[in-house]
Amino acid sequence: MAASLACAFFFDAEPVGEQGRHALDACALCTKQLTRDSDIFMYKGDTPFCSEECRYEQMQLDAVYARSAGRRQQQQYSGRAESRRGHRETRKVSVAS
Repeated sequence: MAASLACAFFFDAEPVGEQGRHALDACALCTKQLTRDSDIFMYKGDTPFCSEECRYEQMQLDAVYARSAGRRQQQQYSGRAESRRGHRETRKVSVAS
């Protein structure tokens, strides 16, 4: 009974401003239509997928994106450190005799 209530809530939820269009009615990766009697595989809380394979592929894409974003951030940081290493700061110091 609880599963049917959850399913009804899942499909009856509509985003604000889009009357008649269900929020989670298609696979987020392949856009295959999701039906009330099909299994739905969720990822990151509210992203639906039609199969474990689609969900896994999205997880792999997210992992690749996270690694490349991490590399970009690391390159930006190391670039700033490199520019500081090559630059010597000079100051005039008065010497009392």
